[in-house]
Amino acid sequence: MFLRPQSAALVLLAALTLACDGRGSQSISPSSPSSVVSPSALNASPATRASQEGGIGQEIKMFDACDPETFNAALGPGTCIRNGGVRFDMFLELLKRHRSIGSWHFTPPQGTLSVGQELVAANHGGETHTFTEVDEFGGGIVAMLNNLTGLTAVAPECNQLAPGDFIQPGGSFRETEDNSGVEKYQCCIHPWMRAEIRVIER
Repeated sequence: MFLRPQSAALVLLAALTLACDGRGSQSISPSSPSSVVSPSALNASPATRASQEGGIGQEIKMFDACDPETFNAALGPGTCIRNGGVRFDMFLELLKRHRSIGSWHFTPPQGTLSVGQELVAANHGGETHTFTEVDEFGGGIVAMLNNLTGLTAVAPECNQLAPGDFIQPGGSFRETEDNSGVEKYQCCIHPWMRAEIRVIER
């Protein structure tokens, strides 16, 4: 059954309170720890940044298209900080129809890097996201969004999130890859946002 926007707002608000209050993200600034990417580096290509910083093998960008007026009215101030976009009621309707929204995505959805290189995921959107490694893709932490997308089997890793796993707009995730293989990542808030990363031996 499709929830009315007012009911959906309450569900989303409860799930995103921690993510949106500033405790669960890292801001991008030159003086931040090594797990954070500087603002100028966000706009550089992976190849350029690899030569500047050494070791960055793949960058994934997170995008969304939230409308700040309607998302903030439904979910609370600061939920969306971009300009313009998809209204909250239309967001819910599009999910009901299509089970995903293309404007909410990771790009590129596939990537390759070598063992010893860094994987960087940077939030270029207006909402909080996660970039969570999972064994298998599944649903996330917002039951209503899971129902609308048909992803009712929650990825277990999404139930084990720490505050630092929530990446606010302008924030980033990064890790050095130690083992070869294929890794799967998804947003545990918007679970149709996905990427597969192939890590190869040098």
